[in-house]
Amino acid sequence: MSAAANALPAPGEVTVTNPQVDAHAAWKPRVNPWLIAMTVALAAFMEVLDTSIANVALPHIAGSLGASTDEGTWVLTSYLVANAIVLPLGGWASNVMGRRNFFVMCIVIFTISSFLCGAAPSLPLLLLFRVMQGAGGGGMQPMAQAIMADSFEPHKRGQAFALYGLVAVLAPSIGPTMGGWITDNFSWRWIFFINIPVGILAFILVTRLVDDPPWIKPDRSLLRRMDYLGLSFLTIAMGGLQIMLDKGEENDWFSSPFICTFAFLFVFGMAGLFYWEWNHKTPLINIKLFKYKNFAICCLLMALVGGVLNASTVMQPQFMQQLLGWTATTSGLALTAGGFTLVLVMPLAGIATGKVAARWLAVLGFTLFFFTYRYAAAITNLDMTFGQSSWLRVVQMVPLPFCFISITNAAYVGMPKEQSNQVAGLINFARNIGGSILIALTNAQVTTRAMWHQQHLQSAMTPGSIAFQQHTQALTGFFGGVFGGPNGNGLALASIYNQLNLQAQAQGYQDVYKELSWMSLCLVLLAFLLSKNKPGEGAGAGAGVH
Repeated sequence: MSAAANALPAPGEVTVTNPQVDAHAAWKPRVNPWLIAMTVALAAFMEVLDTSIANVALPHIAGSLGASTDEGTWVLTSYLVANAIVLPLGGWASNVMGRRNFFVMCIVIFTISSFLCGAAPSLPLLLLFRVMQGAGGGGMQPMAQAIMADSFEPHKRGQAFALYGLVAVLAPSIGPTMGGWITDNFSWRWIFFINIPVGILAFILVTRLVDDPPWIKPDRSLLRRMDYLGLSFLTIAMGGLQIMLDKGEENDWFSSPFICTFAFLFVFGMAGLFYWEWNHKTPLINIKLFKYKNFAICCLLMALVGGVLNASTVMQPQFMQQLLGWTATTSGLALTAGGFTLVLVMPLAGIATGKVAARWLAVLGFTLFFFTYRYAAAITNLDMTFGQSSWLRVVQMVPLPFCFISITNAAYVGMPKEQSNQVAGLINFARNIGGSILIALTNAQVTTRAMWHQQHLQSAMTPGSIAFQQHTQALTGFFGGVFGGPNGNGLALASIYNQLNLQAQAQGYQDVYKELSWMSLCLVLLAFLLSKNKPGEGAGAGAGVH
């Protein structure tokens, strides 16, 4: 598209200069929009699943390829870095080659690289193919959302976004369970090979069912005028952020020069990206969309929704495996009930977005999140049963559709139709970055709070404590009778110390759940700043056509 296409009217203004605006407004897809939605959702589900399906297979991958566990974690990091770089570039790429063509290209790259990942004979080659896979997958999420947005009338978008929300939330939840089952019963290579038939099916369906709307016209001249400096800033920023977050815990965060270097690269890259893209005539990322207050608030809220979702999705199975001793498969099954809850609640929330203003649905969702995390803090303990864990996941999933769908829908209110690709790219970019940041922060905070509780509990383990002495004597007698008198006291103290560590870690999880509840309460206040308009009402629901 030309530079004029990237220019935006001032917020609140409606400027119509396109003589074909009526034809654009009357455009409808040639097939049922729900067929299109299910087609692009299939491709998006395949991509989102790959962000988490390889997590539990890392030890198998590292052992099979003769690498250490630390080296194996780059299988995740390489994918996330490439994914984060491409996510916000979907709008520009769609302007160059057309949205459908770009979407199809992403499917092809993702499918081929999935085969190459499964066949990789060494870790360096696997990392290279994972970068290719992440780059192909990075364009699929935002394009799927943008295609849904343009295929449905504004007041029906909420129902389509309910399907997209189900994909975005359910896929990472079942990924570890599916990955563990495939790895245990077949081979880690099959977690990549299963993408091949899905990719082929998605390719056939997209090429037959999806068309670009008339306001999306390829402009090959943009390729000659590509913003290489903007791409460089984006690569530096996202590479620095993802490596800092993924490697921060094992390198003791900012006490490590390695982590400090990548933190600096992130800050430098983001500052350069925003300054350069704001002033560039044909930017890769239309930063000026943030002049729209409603859109800027939606991006911030979506980043925090992504953070809250991903933090809970990581924390709960991590607690069950590390502290309760459950297997990856059992932990994954405990999350399954949450998936069924989403299937039931998502359509209801989607219907509600066409009838109720986004701000009220978001307020409802974040208020429910507050009570959800207070409940999580109360029920999370070393005596938690499978049933309690499953019910906790159900409770955690109920608020999510009201937040996710309403914010996604509100992001398009008042935005020009030509910017739907950019809107989708930025809102998904915000969700992914928010998820990465909050996962790292909550994991670090669990460790910090567990250490604090450990020191607090140790203060009770003194010779002057009658309860401590009695417990030690009882365990000494028990272990002495089994392993011999001289070993009894040492084994008793080791058992008590192990129990202390478990209690401290459980309390660390409880503290973080409480902190998430207070953050959710703050988001209730922020949600009041969203537009009062329902989709299809008020300034602009796509009126500003240039």
